[in-house]
Amino acid sequence: MEEQKKIESLKRRYGRSASAQKGGRGPGGPGGPGHGRPMKKGTPKNANATARRLLSYLREYRPQMAIAFVCVVIGTLSNLGGSYMLRPIMNQFIAPLDGSRGDVAGLAKGLAVMAAVFLVGVAANYAQSRIMISVAQNALEKIRDDLFKKMQTLPIRFYDTNNTGDLMSRFSNDVDTIGQMLSNTLIQLFSGALSIVGTLFLMIYTNIWLTLVTLVLIPLMIKAAGMIGARSQKYFSAQQSSLGAVNGYIEETISGQKVVKVFCHEDEAEEEFGILNDDLKNNMIKAQFFGGVMMPIMFNLSQLNYILTACIGALLCVIKGFDVGGLTVFLNFSRQFSRPINEISMQISNVFSALAGAERVFAIMDESPEPADGEDAKVMDPMNGFVELKNVTFGYNPDKVILKDISLYAKPGQKIAFVGSTGAGKTTITNLLNRFYDIQGGEINIDGVNIRNIKRENLRENIAMVLQDTHLFTGTVMENIRYGRLDATDEEVIEAAKTASAYSFIMRLHDGFQTVLEGDGANLSQGQRQLLNIARAAISKAPILILDEATSSVDTRTEKHIERGMDRLMANRTTFVIAHRLSTVRNANAIMVLENGEIIERGDHEELLTHKGRYYQLYTGAAELD
Repeated sequence: MEEQKKIESLKRRYGRSASAQKGGRGPGGPGGPGHGRPMKKGTPKNANATARRLLSYLREYRPQMAIAFVCVVIGTLSNLGGSYMLRPIMNQFIAPLDGSRGDVAGLAKGLAVMAAVFLVGVAANYAQSRIMISVAQNALEKIRDDLFKKMQTLPIRFYDTNNTGDLMSRFSNDVDTIGQMLSNTLIQLFSGALSIVGTLFLMIYTNIWLTLVTLVLIPLMIKAAGMIGARSQKYFSAQQSSLGAVNGYIEETISGQKVVKVFCHEDEAEEEFGILNDDLKNNMIKAQFFGGVMMPIMFNLSQLNYILTACIGALLCVIKGFDVGGLTVFLNFSRQFSRPINEISMQISNVFSALAGAERVFAIMDESPEPADGEDAKVMDPMNGFVELKNVTFGYNPDKVILKDISLYAKPGQKIAFVGSTGAGKTTITNLLNRFYDIQGGEINIDGVNIRNIKRENLRENIAMVLQDTHLFTGTVMENIRYGRLDATDEEVIEAAKTASAYSFIMRLHDGFQTVLEGDGANLSQGQRQLLNIARAAISKAPILILDEATSSVDTRTEKHIERGMDRLMANRTTFVIAHRLSTVRNANAIMVLENGEIIERGDHEELLTHKGRYYQLYTGAAELD
């Protein structure tokens, strides 16, 4: 019981964001991660609806699928027809019914015709396989495309409340299971059903009494398949959920391996991974057992059916004069009749696995995107950068208020600094300016216009941010800086690097600005990565600039070097600065001291020192530490 609680606790934790699990602030700001609504998981609520939605991705490929299904019909008929040809070949050329000797020449011709019929089936099966692989991959491409496009529309809250590894699992593992069903399972289900109908018809045509004998065990086989399939659905869903949790834990642990080693957390990490891995193993054993047990059960039942049919058929040959060729063909059909039933039974597990994966993929697609811009939302061009907050109240969770009645303003070109304890609400204010979250009370205006009435894209392209957590994309140094403004020239990129004091270290790299960065700039120091992020902001023409602990990863000497560059960067821009190093905000036009979501002091550096309040305590305490 205790171990099960531990498993559930870990799985709940890894359904949330990586930043929440690490105890970090993340994009949502203090208290942001974990306050949102996690995505739904578990067994599909409506398997039929999920299947219909999944099959809708095949709608535009109906002509190709029609050809594939025609090929399946041809292949099935060729198989059945070729198998039935054994009866006349045996009765005419091997053991003629009139008691005469066999005919070698006739046998050769008969076998040649039978081989030709089978070859037609082989060609048809090859064609349908090629067609369905193409159709399935095209459908998967559209699913991945829709999934990725959807994720670009989701709000920051979504990423604060869902684990990166689990999201990646939906892109890879879950989509792969869907692909397996689309490329193989659908065709095999149709082929199996067609084979059953065709084989049953030929069995009745060959001998109706033996057909009745063969059908005796079929209801038992169908009942067994249904019972096992129902159990499979439950365990395949649990398997996919556990797989997502394991992927989430691996992603977080690998990215935070330095922290794991610094705090000697290897044993605990191994223990927690072992718990999640063991849970995945148990769910996979159950899923694969119920998926795999289908085949031996069906095989044994079909063998029993075959033996029973052979015995009674032999008696009919002796007593009733049933021809040997007919018995040979019928026994072959009785085995063929069981084979598609077995295959369909085996495909049921693939269907349930794919439906479980599709449910998880569609769960993302069904998430609510950022609310659309209002009909009266407009584009502000140019935007001057006069920012005003009026009685702003906000909480990531409406029941827990983070900011309480915040009011302030910043004129174009002014530098406003936020200082205070961790979790006071500093980063939250800057997130609200971008409308990563919408406020519950009050209003935020830019140039006298409520930001709710400004198109989001226009709002965000007028705000440049340098975050505490750096992020670089795979590509050259020049491409990473140009990310701040894609139409920037090479000369502008170089000038931005000089502004951020990044030029000198860039030129020391192997290929200078053409050096390719991989793994989030793993070959650079943390300070160098931050300088590139500052250069990215420098190249932007945004009139509003947000620096969230922008120099926190830069050493004191480097910080001195970039102060002049930062002043050039902030010139003629409305700048909001969040800093723990209070020495970096001394030249701010106004300093806001926040505690528990409220502004308790405001003024410039000298005024606040004279007041000898909270800012004075923070400043003198930092000075003593320095």
